[in-house]
Order: sequence, then structure tokens, then C-alpha cells
Amino acid sequence: MLYAIETEGITKRFDDIIAVNDVSISVKPGELFGLLGPNGAGKTTLISMLSTMVEPTSGSAKVWGFDVKKESSQVRENIGMVFQDTTLDDRLTGRENLDLHGRLYGLDGKTRKKRIEEVLALVELAERADSIVKTYSGGMMRRLEIARGLMHHPHVLFLDEPTLGLDPQTRNHIWEYIKNLNKTEGVTIVLTTHYMEEADHLCNRIAIIDHGEIVALDTPEALKNLLGGDVIMLELDKPENIPRLRAIYKTNGCASIVSQKNNEVFITVRDGEHQIPHVLALASEAGIPISSVSLRKPTLDDVFLHHTGRAIRDRGASEIEQVGFKIRSRRK
Repeated sequence: MLYAIETEGITKRFDDIIAVNDVSISVKPGELFGLLGPNGAGKTTLISMLSTMVEPTSGSAKVWGFDVKKESSQVRENIGMVFQDTTLDDRLTGRENLDLHGRLYGLDGKTRKKRIEEVLALVELAERADSIVKTYSGGMMRRLEIARGLMHHPHVLFLDEPTLGLDPQTRNHIWEYIKNLNKTEGVTIVLTTHYMEEADHLCNRIAIIDHGEIVALDTPEALKNLLGGDVIMLELDKPENIPRLRAIYKTNGCASIVSQKNNEVFITVRDGEHQIPHVLALASEAGIPISSVSLRKPTLDDVFLHHTGRAIRDRGASEIEQVGFKIRSRRK
């Protein structure tokens, strides 16, 4: 079977920092595959290697059957890329940006003209095609970048944090464009995100990445179902009581998973509604006051918390991505 993407032990080091460590994944043609993790987890470095912008330190990777090291030109011919930061020329019109991209990929005039109309219609920008890009909103620029990435009919489209910095309403619209182009264009999409809702809503499968390693990989539902049951969230006024409370729940056996974030304790149980009185009674008997309690189904944040011991939002930009950016910048 020809995989759209296949890696074996791919690794990237920046000096003494390991940005991506021994990652092996396979992505099927037409799949919408997500890399979910906090800033600095190695997501951007991984797709930078897959798109031939950064050379792996070790391991191997193929994109649409072509080796990223030995056949980089063929890889680039078969991929599209939408970066975190805009790379549009805001002094040109939307149409001119697309035409320039088509010329760079060797499309003839007739093909460029036809394809520009197709991709503009796909992202609903036909009416603003001849407006200067600096007059576009952030969401419109993102849609134009997606259209540009599709100009040359790529088999694989990489979207690096496609909705970063956008308001919730615009983000939802971008989600629908992404789902639609995956369906209508048949293009394989790999997106990176630290938004749980985005990964859950869009992706057929998700690889959760942390410290450059894949810690879990499956469909969103399967990842959440692995935790099972319900999640009871307890908020404490005194965070110093959390270690003792976690020990009580683990010793008592009332919860299959006990984790924490800030001044909150999360316990995964079966039949959560009936377990809440027992959970609260254990805390009361230990003299540990609980300020609030809530019940919900597991989320991808719970999955990440289970595998890493912290929530996705607990971590800011890390030294790994900063070092990687500096090194790439020096090589330009």
C-alpha cells in the first residue's frame, strides 16, 4: 500500500536538544491527520522535515512515495504548505498572489487562470480576488493561503496551526473549509494544532505529541474511550492538599485514573453521578475541603493529561522550537 506519509524513527536534533525523537507514523491517502500538542512539542519541526525544509538527523520519511532526503524535489512537487505566519505579499491582490504561486510551480497561463477560479470559489473569495491583500481580514488571509497551497493540485497539504490567532467564529468557518477541501479535492491533510476542539472536530486520527515523541495515536473517539466512564473534577482552595487527596483516591480504588492541573483534581470513574457522594465523603473524612465539583465526559485534554501528567495549556513556547527557529533562520 502506498501511504501518503510514512516515517520510520525520524529524529531531529538541534545541538544537544532533541526536537523530534524516533517518530514512526503512517498516514493514508485522503486522511485528515492531526498532530496535537502544546507549543514546543515538536509539531512544526516534524512537518518541516516532511516538507523538506529541515533535514532529519536520523531515521527516514517518505511523502507520496518519495524520500524526503534523496527525492526532495519530487516531494515538493506533491505537497502544499500553509505556515503559521502569513507569507502572502500584502501589496498584491489575492489573484496576483495565486498567479505568482502558479508560475513558481510551472503552470501555464491557461491552467493558472482556470485553477485560480477553482480555488477562489472553494474558499469563497471570488468577490475579493482583485482586492489588495492588506485589506483582507485575518480569516480571509488564511483562506487565501489555503487556496494558494492547493493551486498546483498537491496530494498532501500541510497546515501548521491553521486557525492560530483567529476569533472563534472565523475559526469555525476555517474548519468547514478544511473539511470541505479534504472531501472535494481528495487531498491528504496533515494539520498541527494545540486546540483540542480543532483536532476533535476535524481529524480522522490524531497523534498526541509531547517532548518530540508520539505518546498516543488513534481516532479521537478511541483515545477518549480508552479513559472510560466519566470525569469528576474537584476544585480545592488549598492546592497543597492535592497530593494527599490523590493518594486517598488511588488507595481507595474508587477511580481508575487520578490526575491534577493547578488546584483541580480529575478522577475518571464509572457511573460518575453515583460516585460523586462517595468521592466527596472520602475528602470530607480526610478533612480536605472541596470548593466545587463537576461531572463531564472525557476530552482530549484528559487524554493528554493522562499520558503526560499535565494539560496541553500548561506549557508555553519551549526552548526546542525557539532553538529550531534560530537555526533555520541562520541557514536562510
